[in-house]
Amino acid sequence: MQLRNTTLAWSAVGLLAVGTATGLSAHSVLQAASPTATSVSSDSSQPAGSPIPMMTAPNYRAIVSRNQAAVVGITTAGPITTATPQEFNGGGNGGDDNPFSQFFRGQMPRPHGVQHAQGSGFLISADGLVLTNAHVVDGAKEVTVKLSDHREYKAKVLGADKSSDIAVLKIDAHNLPAVTLGDSDKLGVGDYVLAIGEPFGLEETATAGIVSAKGRSLPGDGYVPFIQTDAAVNPGNSGGPLFDATGSVVGINSQIYSNSGGYQGVSFAIPINLAVQVKDQIVKTGKVAHSRLGVEVQTLNQSLADSFKLSSPNGALVAKVVPESAAAEAGIKVGDVILKFNGAPIIDAGSLSQRVGVITPGEKASIEIWRNGKTLDLTATIGNAATLAAADDSAGDSSQAKLGLALRPLNPEERQQAGVPGGLVVEDVQGRAAEAGIQPGDVVLSVDGTAVETVAQLRKMVKDHDKQIALLIQRGDARLFVPVTLG
Repeated sequence: MQLRNTTLAWSAVGLLAVGTATGLSAHSVLQAASPTATSVSSDSSQPAGSPIPMMTAPNYRAIVSRNQAAVVGITTAGPITTATPQEFNGGGNGGDDNPFSQFFRGQMPRPHGVQHAQGSGFLISADGLVLTNAHVVDGAKEVTVKLSDHREYKAKVLGADKSSDIAVLKIDAHNLPAVTLGDSDKLGVGDYVLAIGEPFGLEETATAGIVSAKGRSLPGDGYVPFIQTDAAVNPGNSGGPLFDATGSVVGINSQIYSNSGGYQGVSFAIPINLAVQVKDQIVKTGKVAHSRLGVEVQTLNQSLADSFKLSSPNGALVAKVVPESAAAEAGIKVGDVILKFNGAPIIDAGSLSQRVGVITPGEKASIEIWRNGKTLDLTATIGNAATLAAADDSAGDSSQAKLGLALRPLNPEERQQAGVPGGLVVEDVQGRAAEAGIQPGDVVLSVDGTAVETVAQLRKMVKDHDKQIALLIQRGDARLFVPVTLG
């Protein structure tokens, strides 16, 4: 089983494939519920043994009727330079039992051609602001938004953030229908949800289900606490809205878990609260500043918990502290176990990434750690990811500027998961590396055939190159050399 972005793309010769494609995605979950419907939240407390109250089924018809005009289709056109909808079904070490070994966004570089792709989105304002997935418009030279009444508008991409997979578009129109944004934090496991989108280009398609889980951490999306649902999503649904039982948007459909490339019962949506934070930054500045604490952490198992004299294997074990980072300045040390962040319990490494990722750089955060058999309370001023990457990767030369990569070494858990002895995971990408097709979550294994394990090693290897290098990257189970022109 594999995680995939579901995208739909056509070329002059017909259907290309199902997978992730530049400007095309199929992750939308439709749900409708009546404004009077009641839902049983997972955090509703009931005395043990007491009868569970009956609940009214959502009025899906009303939800669709109220919101379908605000759901739009998105068509993109652009050169096939880095992303075509090819699936990764081989390579690596053969039969990988890890279901998260391959991602929706897995894409193989192709050198030539023009690709037309389709996805979904939704209007959040009467003056033409549209939310969708970043991978729907990635690499697009032209973006068209089609309304439910078949009017079409050329859209401007105000900004796209690959780390959260959120993009904001703007069309020149007024008095448009818009959705109501809900509160994804109040969503509970078992709550009804409904998705509307354009799977396979089929307009205004609605599918319903329930919330299967919250706070899912997926490879390459460490700080996004995904909402998992069983609402059907397919190629073309990406970027579409996920509604709760009251008809408010609580998520943006982004990924599916699939062995075939199509829907198999597990879908993932980006919480709308996170999407709004990203949207606000894009509208204000055109870009997104991401927070970083400056630690590499791993999830505890029972053996590690016993070694550190913890009563339970909960928390994030610090394996590395980046010098001059927020963590270093706060006094966090290797071997500390982070138990709480801003008062919220940290269950594993993924939950720490999610908590740090959704706050604004420069904010202060309270951190409870376990050290030498007792708890300590620390305060950290959270840093900016871009600043931290520059501090970690630069040493008076321009090698990282040439590449456009923010990198860090794989931690032991990631090395085991990826099946590699070492490498550098891409946390952010821009410039030449982005143009070449490298993506966040890729693992750089070698430079011009020489294995690389540290940022300093890569810096030294790149420094003397003036024109081009070949990076061996691993994406899921697939490995490929990607030529990067320096400049």
